[in-house]
Amino acid sequence: MAKKDKNNQNNQDNQRFRPKRISVFDMPRPTFPKRAVVTGGMPYGNKKLHFGHVGGVFVQADCLARFLRDRIGEENVIFVSGTDCYGSPIVESYRKLIESGEFSGAIEDFVRSNHESQKKTLGDYNISLDLFAASGLDDAKEVHAELSRELMEKWYKNGYLEKMVTSQFYDAKAGQFLNGRQVVGRCPVDKCQSDKAYADECSLGHQYMPSDLINPKSTLTGETPEMRDVANWYIDITKFTDLMKEYVDGLPEKGNQRPLVYNTIKEFMLPPMIYIKNDFLEDYEGLKAQMPEHEFSSGDNKSSFAIVFKNLDDRDKAKEILAANDIRFRAGKTLVPFRLTGNIEWGVPAPVLDGEDSLTIWVWPESLWAPISFTKTYLKQQGRDVDEWKNFWCSEDAEVFQFIGQDNIYFYGIAEMAMFMALQGRDNLTVHPKDGQLTLPTLVANNHILFLNKKASSSGDIKPPMAEDLLEYYTAEQLRAHFLGLGLSLKSVSFQPKPLNPTAGEKDADPVEREGKMLSNVFNRVARSCFYTIQKYGESVMPMGKVSDDVLHYAKETILKYEHAMYKFEFHTIMSLMDTYIRDANKYWAKNIKDAETDDEKRSQVLVDTLHMVKTAMQLMHPIAPQGTELLCDYLGFDGSIWSWDNIFSTFTEIIENKGETQHTIKFLEPRFDFFPQKI
Repeated sequence: MAKKDKNNQNNQDNQRFRPKRISVFDMPRPTFPKRAVVTGGMPYGNKKLHFGHVGGVFVQADCLARFLRDRIGEENVIFVSGTDCYGSPIVESYRKLIESGEFSGAIEDFVRSNHESQKKTLGDYNISLDLFAASGLDDAKEVHAELSRELMEKWYKNGYLEKMVTSQFYDAKAGQFLNGRQVVGRCPVDKCQSDKAYADECSLGHQYMPSDLINPKSTLTGETPEMRDVANWYIDITKFTDLMKEYVDGLPEKGNQRPLVYNTIKEFMLPPMIYIKNDFLEDYEGLKAQMPEHEFSSGDNKSSFAIVFKNLDDRDKAKEILAANDIRFRAGKTLVPFRLTGNIEWGVPAPVLDGEDSLTIWVWPESLWAPISFTKTYLKQQGRDVDEWKNFWCSEDAEVFQFIGQDNIYFYGIAEMAMFMALQGRDNLTVHPKDGQLTLPTLVANNHILFLNKKASSSGDIKPPMAEDLLEYYTAEQLRAHFLGLGLSLKSVSFQPKPLNPTAGEKDADPVEREGKMLSNVFNRVARSCFYTIQKYGESVMPMGKVSDDVLHYAKETILKYEHAMYKFEFHTIMSLMDTYIRDANKYWAKNIKDAETDDEKRSQVLVDTLHMVKTAMQLMHPIAPQGTELLCDYLGFDGSIWSWDNIFSTFTEIIENKGETQHTIKFLEPRFDFFPQKI
């Protein structure tokens, strides 16, 4: 066989055995709920918003909320969030500012000033929250306190609250118990390197018992605190282990759950373990007979081995034996009882149960159900029936989308799910709630958004820029488009604004500008080219006619791909898809208009085709760049009904004719007008 024939045969064989690529036209379209709640992780009320709050959570949440309003109707979507008003981080920040003389006033005044700052910043970024509330202020305070009481009493009635006496840090020199952020040490969880670990959680979100904290120090006096017994209410999450496993195993089947979410949850589905360095192997051998029943595991870690227990009590007894014999160890990730109350004064009052009074609810639990409080508050402010909140939170045809950072997956993915399950009662526990029971939310967790290639934290060495400061260099639409294009669903990504990067050279491109230029340069160019050509030849009357089949096909294909990407919260895919589509629209215009300038019929067809691409891009970019697209829509002479997905496949001509119009006039566009301006 000749060489050429062999190559042809090989190509045919490759084609035969290569999996056939499925066209988006052959794929079933994703379904969206009839009603939806969208919520973003709550920022603490002790500071302004840094760029990570906006770029890592709120822009993505806003994009989905705007899309859902267009897709299922504005009245069927509630987008809420708010300032997390309570908790030890706020108390500690307030205390330091009062002591330094940098702030005067009550703690509520301190929280309110930060809440108002956060609210303004979100507005400046066009974050379209229906309500940005505050858990400890105004209308939401009362609603939140009442809901908190109802939930605690419901768990108590269902038999899921357990009163546990545990040791809490006490600073003898200061003469007081220490709240969560008034104790700092090293995280005791295996493989965690955080040295910013607090009373019972570290900066990376790991949970442990206070007595496990390594080398604790009081932030009040610098002394090593002692441990004193206190009583608090807990939900024993370990009793939900089987349900939690069923829940997490079912997440991949939904098709839109990020591996980051279910893989992180699975890390805590392991049995109670203790990790011991190999240096102590001989000492362990001499003590193992004294310990509760356990299994030895060499594991994958070459420097240590693990011992595995059936329950937490056995593990804790073993820890006491190891500690008494000066054997260093670290606890593995596992499910532990989740504390609901504490004794911090600045908190939501806990109901008096079983004679325990003067307790407040720990900030993390109450922040998890705060979006329900905010939903009820929003409905109340709108004059709607407050009980309507159940149509959004307790209905099989509704869905709750919670946008969070990866450090908070433990709280939202484990603690929240267990708390919501515990409201069902012992006889009908399920991971598939029925109508009337709280829906288990869909978590959309992002990886870290870094700053100049390092993890940014307001409490860390690398201080992130405040979100409001970025608006001095970029427009909100530039930043929104850039943040959505980063691909935080896939990995941690660095935010590198050139004006704030000391290593950037004068000739270096600004990474933040890329997506913005697609809007300000390319989309602007093709949109206004249509306007100027219509104004030159048609006196601002939009040409009408049938869109070419290939243009219709390409638009529909893009819409369907966009729809699938939005269902999976793949915002970086959407940005890439739209970049290609908008640039292709511009190329189509540039390629065809030259030959059509002197031919009225050809010019009209090029305009009809290009305007359909502009319409499609405008509608799909609406959740991403709302200000610019709404301005474009206004100049095109259409009202807000254009955003409805009932019109997504329709052409301008079809929409105009359906209104009974025979012609349609656009607004006059001044020379060099920018629908999507940029600052740099």
